[in-house]
Amino acid sequence: MYYPLANTFSSLIVRMASGYGYNGGKSRCFTFWQELRKCYAMADHPTQCVLQSEDYLECLHNTKELARARRIRAEILKKSGQRKKKEATLRKTSQAALDSKVMRLGIITNKND
Repeated sequence: MYYPLANTFSSLIVRMASGYGYNGGKSRCFTFWQELRKCYAMADHPTQCVLQSEDYLECLHNTKELARARRIRAEILKKSGQRKKKEATLRKTSQAALDSKVMRLGIITNKND
């Protein structure tokens, strides 16, 4: 049976850096690397280590974190655009109320008068 991820895991296992960080201690992803290595050594098929591989790659590249941040930012921009539209319609209706004949009859007083 052919496992396309087997080559990916094999190349991942071979290409790991030293495991030391810039300041001499363990690198930030070393524990994830150890978990992947342990799973790969004990697994019957490399596909059993997909979760550990995803954790390790996420630690290295932060792809899921960045995608989530982009989605949050897009939602914030979308909501701020909706808020601006609501504010614009409120301004229009308040201006229409100021220009109405009810104002001229003295029922509603203008703050500027």
